Amino acid sequence: MAKRRVKKGKPAKAEPKRAAAKKRAPADPSASRADLRGVEAALAGIAHDIRTPLTGIVALAELLAASNLGQRERDWASAVKSGAEHLAALSSLIVDAVKADATGLVLRNEPFSPRAFATAVGQALAARAGNKGVEARIAIAPDLPAMVSGDVVRLRAALENLADNAVKFTNQGAVTFTARSEPAARGRLRLVFSIADSGIGISAAELKRLFKPFAQASEQIARRYGGAGLGLTFVKRIAKVMGGDLTVVSKPGEGSTFRLTVLVAPAEDRRAGDGHRVGPARALSLLCAEDNPYGRVVMNTILTQLGHKVEFVDSGEAVVKAAARGGYDAVLMDVTLSGLDGLEATRRIRALPGKAGQVMIVGISGRGEAAHQASALAAGMNFYFVKPISPGKLAQALATVDA
Repeated sequence: MAKRRVKKGKPAKAEPKRAAAKKRAPADPSASRADLRGVEAALAGIAHDIRTPLTGIVALAELLAASNLGQRERDWASAVKSGAEHLAALSSLIVDAVKADATGLVLRNEPFSPRAFATAVGQALAARAGNKGVEARIAIAPDLPAMVSGDVVRLRAALENLADNAVKFTNQGAVTFTARSEPAARGRLRLVFSIADSGIGISAAELKRLFKPFAQASEQIARRYGGAGLGLTFVKRIAKVMGGDLTVVSKPGEGSTFRLTVLVAPAEDRRAGDGHRVGPARALSLLCAEDNPYGRVVMNTILTQLGHKVEFVDSGEAVVKAAARGGYDAVLMDVTLSGLDGLEATRRIRALPGKAGQVMIVGISGRGEAAHQASALAAGMNFYFVKPISPGKLAQALATVDA
């Protein structure tokens, strides 16, 4: 029997086996965490850049609302301010989403006024409807609690989505927004919102598809009105995570009514004043560290309107050098500066001798996480504000200079 010749070297099948083993090898968790941190840092930078122009929108709208305007114009200015603040809050959710990774939504928990919240949503809805020539009806219950605690950013995003849909699918008639509350178990409260329209309506068959991702009620609606089919899925998910639900009742040709409920906890009302205090009795001499040209224009507008004189520098090194000369009542410090950042600049100012090292420092940042605020206060800042900054809140902080 002839001997079978065996070729020297590795079997031909070894390469696929190695490839398969390579595929089965687990990913390096430390590398994944590093990648995640890099993405988070990049998105945090984007969020900071977004908030800088939004600060200008909020500030100018607040100044307009406090000026000698008619009531209608003041309401418009307040609505613009509220919308810009909501956009700024949404920018932080970008970073939240990266942090959450595959773990799901990470709920924020902050105090807010249900009445002020519902009013802002109603104003935005009325503006949408007015642009389309559709009537808007707003009904907010008078007995809403003064303050509650919950994820107001995601809640508003959900209601804005429903409001946008209601106006989009309504060509004539009216869109109605209602807000009320009712007691829930364990001392909590249930906020109940409904948005009803007199639009095209939805059939029973279409309702079954409504809350599926990437699905519109029908192909005809998708072609006519567009959209990715993710909005209602997003809204229902938020409602569920917040202990509530999203339901709909609809008839073709008669319109639809969406009912959104969420659970919130009662909170203490710690609001101070009406947000329009004019600041201290004298004009202050201020030093402002801001490396964004648009940001300097905005801060100059706010501070001169409040009656103060301001000098600008554009780097951490420059603000420390200027502060060392003295003569300033307060320093407004952008936390994100080129070169020496705001935190290190604050530490160096605090190390200065005499009154120069004791000057009030107001931190201004695009990041609202508690850890960042704690770092700023630990560095020596007296106040820490997240963009977009309110002129009223800034005025209240500066009013303590002579306190």
